[in-house]
Amino acid sequence: MSILVDADVSEDWGSKTDWPALAERAVRAAVAHSDFPDLDDTEVSVKYTSDEEARTLNAAWRGKDKATNVLSFPMTDTPENAPMLGDIVLAAGVCAREAAEKKVAVETHATHLVVHGTLHLLGYDHETGDEDAEEMEAIERKALASLGIADPYHVNEVDL
Repeated sequence: MSILVDADVSEDWGSKTDWPALAERAVRAAVAHSDFPDLDDTEVSVKYTSDEEARTLNAAWRGKDKATNVLSFPMTDTPENAPMLGDIVLAAGVCAREAAEKKVAVETHATHLVVHGTLHLLGYDHETGDEDAEEMEAIERKALASLGIADPYHVNEVDL
């Protein structure tokens, strides 16, 4: 699979983690478990940025004036022929807060968000109905499991 993953990391994300390598693993896992496992010769851009930049992008492109965990900007409706699938943007503070709430490492949550964002670039959408959401979540679970990450949607009865 020849997918180029270009990652841009702001200082908000710190330097102890190899964020570009994390992005590449997550994108490849998402593609491998999608309807496009043989996708080749395409590019995905992942930008790890500040909450403020994510807020600005969310306001400009989605009309929501708040930071959000992940944004996806698809460049095509036909992934199998696209030289560029699109861009994924992750917000540092939102990701860190959500990871703390879920009691998982920031790296684990960021991996989930990159997988999630990649699936949006491939045309999956969880907001169009329950069936679509279930399909997308099932692919996320498989992709994350292939990376050794537990089901992020699993509700522990002890937590209820």
